[in-house]
Amino acid sequence: MSISKKVEVNKVSNVVNMKIVHAIRYEVFVNGQNCPAELEHANEEESIHFLATVDGVPAGACRWRKTENGYKLERFAVLKEFRGIGVGQQMVKTVLADLPNGVEYVYLNSQIDAVSLYEKFGFVKEGPEFTEAGIKHYKMIRK
Repeated sequence: MSISKKVEVNKVSNVVNMKIVHAIRYEVFVNGQNCPAELEHANEEESIHFLATVDGVPAGACRWRKTENGYKLERFAVLKEFRGIGVGQQMVKTVLADLPNGVEYVYLNSQIDAVSLYEKFGFVKEGPEFTEAGIKHYKMIRK
């Protein structure tokens, strides 16, 4: 019998929660995927940040920001021990619900392994595969 976990995703901006968000992203991207640390903090100030918890324990982080092209979903990171229980899906759902009403162009750069997650929310691949921070990605747009 599986035990149900309570997954929550909340918008955060205070210093304590932002330190947790950054620690999660550092663990997933810098330690886990060898991404350059300096890339990890780009565009922080203009982004809206979210922290995911499982039974109150920090589990994931993500953000969105308005760019000259539209609204971009970014930095979706789930700690290894919390993968496969719906944290990523709840983060995508929460971020999409937080976007301003009537936005027309929503996009992201998905790592290859995460394409199927975003497809569940109406995103489709656009253009060729590309490499960002040494990892293969596809640009995806929401239809």
